[in-house]
Amino acid sequence: MKKALLFCLLFSAASVNAQTEINILSFKNISDFQSYFHYTAGHMPLISGHRGGTTMGYPENCIATFENTLRHTPAFFEIDPRLTKDSVIVVMHDETLDRTTTGKGKVSDYTYAQLQQFRLKDPQGNVTNYNIPTLKEMLLWSKGKTILNLDHKDVPLAMTAQLLKECGNDMVMLTVHNAQQAKFYVDDNPGHMLSAFVLNKKSFDELEKAGVPWKNMIAYVGPTNKPENKELFDMLHEKGVMCMISAASSYDKLKDAGDRDAHYRETFTQGADILESDLPIEVAEAIKVLMQSSGEQQKFWLKMKVSYFVSLPGTT
Repeated sequence: MKKALLFCLLFSAASVNAQTEINILSFKNISDFQSYFHYTAGHMPLISGHRGGTTMGYPENCIATFENTLRHTPAFFEIDPRLTKDSVIVVMHDETLDRTTTGKGKVSDYTYAQLQQFRLKDPQGNVTNYNIPTLKEMLLWSKGKTILNLDHKDVPLAMTAQLLKECGNDMVMLTVHNAQQAKFYVDDNPGHMLSAFVLNKKSFDELEKAGVPWKNMIAYVGPTNKPENKELFDMLHEKGVMCMISAASSYDKLKDAGDRDAHYRETFTQGADILESDLPIEVAEAIKVLMQSSGEQQKFWLKMKVSYFVSLPGTT
């Protein structure tokens, strides 16, 4: 009996104190942060996990999902802040709960406390043990580990800027859909890093006219590889701006893994610098052949051990 009890205690302790190693992005200051995303001819291909990089057992917009991705590759993450009925900023892509949680209806119809009764679902629709997180939780978790790119949904820009100040986390990227949004953020904090929609020359010219510093941004140029991208790539690269393609609505949807991988590689060979994907682990494997033995970004790639909870069968 004593031996059995000892075994249970040891196993329980191991489950609580289990550790894994993740790849992190480590910046000492804003200058390092901006340098990481500055275009140079010898830079490394970069990966952004769209909503974290979902896979079986790991829901979108969930810290556990981010850490799972970071076990396999350095990455930063696009996430989706939304407001609850009582004005708490949570992270949820859809306006409604139905697709990704056990709840139903609009996020904005629930208080934060009410949302805690629901659980997140993985991409296959399986219910997990994870709750809907707040943006504050994610911002505090990400410090010293990675970069979060906050998409703009229904949260006022000023409210987002205020929360960043409260969390003391300047190492955050902010998606902006136009020059006015970009100008608001850099006026609020000259160090803010932006992920700007630059889908055409008109958008490029509007950002230039607004006086938004090019060193403060990466540029999202669209979801597909196409010849017209070259003009944008050349203009943006001349300004030192990295260009990002998002495969979430395009190449990630291809049924054949070989086809997906070929398109992921082609994205970089055609001149893009960053690929955003629902499948960042697969992207990392596909582009290994394109990775240099050294590059400016590698000096910011470190390893960190993190603790995690292993739930036993029948205990969740």
